[in-house]
Amino acid sequence: MFAQQDSIPGRKKVGVVLSGGGAKGMAHIGVLKVLEEAGIPVDVITGTSMGSIIGGLYAIGYNANSLDSVVRKQDWSYVITDKEDLRNQSLSDRSKQYKYVISTGISFSKKNKSGDGGIIKGKNLAELFGQLCTGYTDSLDFTKDLKIPFACVATNIIDNSEVDFHSGRLPQAMRASMAIPAAFAPVRLGDKVLVDGGLKNNYPADIAKEMGADIIIGVTVQGDPKKADDIKGTIGILSQIVDVNCKNKLEENLAMTDLHLQINTTGYGTASFSSVAIDTLVRRGEEEARRHWGELMALKQRIGIDDSFTPVRHHPLRPKVMTERQHIKSFIFENMTPQDERFLRQKFHLNKADSIDAGLQQQLTTSMRVDLFYKTAECRLLPDDDGVHVALTAGNRRSIQANVGLRFDTEEYAAVLLGLDVPLKSAVPVNTEVTVRLGKRIMARGELTVHPRSFTRPSLSYTFRRNDIDFYVGGDRGYSLLYNQFQAEAVPINNDFRNFNFQIGFRWDYMHYRNKLESEKSTNVTLNNGNYLSYRARLNYNSEDNWYFPTRGARFKAEYAYLTDNLVKLEGNAGLSDISASWRKSFTFGKRFTLQPMAYGRLLLGKTVPFIFANTVGGDWFSHYVEQQMPFAGIGNVEFVADQFVAVQLQGQLRIATNNYVLLRLAGAQQAEKLKELFDHKTLYGIQAAYYYKTMFGPLGATFGYSNRTKEPYFYLNLGYEF
Repeated sequence: MFAQQDSIPGRKKVGVVLSGGGAKGMAHIGVLKVLEEAGIPVDVITGTSMGSIIGGLYAIGYNANSLDSVVRKQDWSYVITDKEDLRNQSLSDRSKQYKYVISTGISFSKKNKSGDGGIIKGKNLAELFGQLCTGYTDSLDFTKDLKIPFACVATNIIDNSEVDFHSGRLPQAMRASMAIPAAFAPVRLGDKVLVDGGLKNNYPADIAKEMGADIIIGVTVQGDPKKADDIKGTIGILSQIVDVNCKNKLEENLAMTDLHLQINTTGYGTASFSSVAIDTLVRRGEEEARRHWGELMALKQRIGIDDSFTPVRHHPLRPKVMTERQHIKSFIFENMTPQDERFLRQKFHLNKADSIDAGLQQQLTTSMRVDLFYKTAECRLLPDDDGVHVALTAGNRRSIQANVGLRFDTEEYAAVLLGLDVPLKSAVPVNTEVTVRLGKRIMARGELTVHPRSFTRPSLSYTFRRNDIDFYVGGDRGYSLLYNQFQAEAVPINNDFRNFNFQIGFRWDYMHYRNKLESEKSTNVTLNNGNYLSYRARLNYNSEDNWYFPTRGARFKAEYAYLTDNLVKLEGNAGLSDISASWRKSFTFGKRFTLQPMAYGRLLLGKTVPFIFANTVGGDWFSHYVEQQMPFAGIGNVEFVADQFVAVQLQGQLRIATNNYVLLRLAGAQQAEKLKELFDHKTLYGIQAAYYYKTMFGPLGATFGYSNRTKEPYFYLNLGYEF
């Protein structure tokens, strides 16, 4: 990192100007690497949008290599959304992010009638900026208080005026500068509503000149003008509107630039945040700057320095504050009730805490959002002489959250999942959730969850299901069953520890059979409406990095249920013991191939096994059509199997390009009516191949399979998340 060099008489000041451009602005880092190598001092830095982020971080002490490290280690698919950090959520909360396509707040308060005004509220971006700018999050003078004088640009859409940030809160200024209209919510500051500065001044060389820069080195990342055929869809139209406005003041600002570097960003757009794109863009920025090496050397003479001049380095890798523990001097609670303050103090034992790191910082922020239902929350570290003051700032209370999930497949055709999360304002946080599934299978569920100060979350739920399912036997349809299921469950013990969840509860089920059609090959089964009472214990562990296409981590589930009809017995006999478990582990070889072995099974121990609770297999997912369903390669429908069933599966997952996946599964299983006869029968085996493309609406793909159980191939097409 370079400092101002005022000790050389007559040396001219150098200003670096970084344009906006979304992800394409990653190229700025490559340019800064070459400027450092060339020994060019940076005395002033200005930027817009992504240029304001790179420039702001550079101004507080990050050098080019540390910026490169920072942008590469971010999960941008998380950062540029409003999702909660999966690492700090309960497994049930994590699963919601892989069911719903749309999540938005609903408020009936007149005080909030203005709304946020963007698809993405930007809370994760704001949180990231706050962490990266630790020590510079209070109101500052960007000229006097930063290592390099800095300024950035935003646009006030109230009067269409340019707003130049020379002071204020640095994370807030950067966030305002990159608030792309309609994509990100604007930043409201007093009577101003601020969006992307590119609409007024995308290349702020004039500001650098006003700040005293004598020599200006500028970087732009805009591509060639688009033609009519290039502008497609809503995103394309919005992008073109921004690009056209980005030409404001461009020609006059380029005229005052001494060295202009136009980076070739062909093939990449404002949302190209993949690791491959970042690597390419940084490299292109570096290559373009090196092509101007001779001009950089000539500039040094104009600046008034020679090869013996070495700019002063400050912090080669500034974000040590994100990896080291720091001594806590005090906690500051802002904009929250005394009950909420007490909740956080007791849950995280803050009265005894003497140090903090990035992990605890993240946990506190997530708890304010998830447990206390604040729409936005911030944990800032305010440095002092020998430690930090921890400021916990809450935004507005979260409103009712509406969620929408959509899917289509060749078995059930279209289905819709609707959800409402309703936080209740009470001394002990309580959340209510209503979920409705529409389609061939109908489901309505209400759940109330208490968030006490401990890590347990007691819950009560009531679920209605109207199932219309075809059950198969040996590949032939045996039963078409239409029935209603009413279910109530109390879970007094519900412990969540990041990847781990443990539950103990009691459940009531009532089955009401409406219609049953049997084929000629099926065994006649008498179905009587009835109540079932069960005691249940569940253990769930999941450290996988993706719900559908994991490349690392493991998943383990185990459940024991004791099923009765009178709390003790089942149809006059001892109750049914239901034991199920599954385990999967991912092993990655290279960057693209993952091998995933899995073992699973379900054992039913007892004289009486109600028809509706019998073992079934088929499809790609556990519990997709019925609760006890287990997947099996090569079987697409719900297939009845024996009471004792164990299986193994080996899946190979190959990622092609960025979002394309080819999957190959091999599965084998043993089954029997009695446990001691489990390996006396022939092995059930299956194979399937699938191609999937990961979209914002969920996985899109096709599966082909065959098994010796069904003895015929099957085809399955899926679009959307599983629910």
